[in-house]
Amino acid sequence: MKRGDLTDAQWARLEPLLPTGKRRPPTRTRRQLINGIRWRTRTGAPWRDVAERCGPWGRVDLFRRWQRDGTWKRFLA
Repeated sequence: MKRGDLTDAQWARLEPLLPTGKRRPPTRTRRQLINGIRWRTRTGAPWRDVAERCGPWGRVDLFRRWQRDGTWKRFLA
């Protein structure tokens, strides 16, 4: 775990709030993707510069999808 990544306790609280759905098999875990989204928003770096350990930069489209469907609001509530 790198500095700024979700702790096990934080992940245990967030995981049940994630939307479910059948999609193609993931290349990275949702936790890695959320860590990548958090890293990008914390640093202000371009999406393409998201750390490789967080998964492919193109998968951070979850940020926009979850923004539209209210997932981030549930996280913050």
